[in-house]
Amino acid sequence: MTPLLSRIGTAALLLAVFVPAALWAPAWLWGGLMAGVVGMAAYEWARLSHFHTLSAGGYAVLLTLCTLALPYGLAGNWPIFQAVLIALAIVFWLLVVPLWLLGRWQAPHAFVRAVIGGVVLLPTWAALLYLHARGPAVLLGVIAVVWIADTAAYFSGRLFGRHKLAPAISPGKTWEGVAGAFVAVALYAVALSLWGDMPLRPLLFMVSGLLYLSVLGDLFESWIKRVSGMKDSGASLPGHGGVLDRIDALTSTLPIATGMLLWLEHSA
Repeated sequence: MTPLLSRIGTAALLLAVFVPAALWAPAWLWGGLMAGVVGMAAYEWARLSHFHTLSAGGYAVLLTLCTLALPYGLAGNWPIFQAVLIALAIVFWLLVVPLWLLGRWQAPHAFVRAVIGGVVLLPTWAALLYLHARGPAVLLGVIAVVWIADTAAYFSGRLFGRHKLAPAISPGKTWEGVAGAFVAVALYAVALSLWGDMPLRPLLFMVSGLLYLSVLGDLFESWIKRVSGMKDSGASLPGHGGVLDRIDALTSTLPIATGMLLWLEHSA
């Protein structure tokens, strides 16, 4: 099987599992599934950080247990903790990560890497729970921006890519890929405006912001892999690498999209 067919086949299988879960899974099952995703991504993050196998497994178990226990253990305080995680992610992605990439920080210390892994993964998990609770249309509508952007960037970059976006961080990414992604998400915004009777200008602003964040998340993981000397975060998803490779753009977009929705809810 060619790499492209392998990539398409894996994506189709993931969609066949994820979309029905998003549409019909009860909250407890959705929470369990997302805890599993966090656990696998945490293990891959630990391996990228060169933790020993036993330490990587312990780190993954710790984050998985946190995701399973926190919503129930915090009870009525869970929404406050969820908002704190989202606020932490907003600061991290809008302020820390751009400086990180510009300065090409390596953060080799295991403790720092462990903390950063929590900052990357736990707000993403909190956002997935929040968006799922708001309904499948909200969850899938936000994630679709990332999926569309990723697919368009992949194919437009392969067909037209000439000018490197950030060669010192990720040599495979091009400005042509970003341009293709922008056209695709802009068309998605137009479709939402026409079919969902929503104003176009705010939608274009939103999807453009999420596109920027998705590129940022992708570049951040690419830099971590480059520093670690690894091509992929894992090998569990043929054609895509590991779980972290598949969700890298979601780690930056979902928490901030959730933050926007929280702000709209509390300002209404």
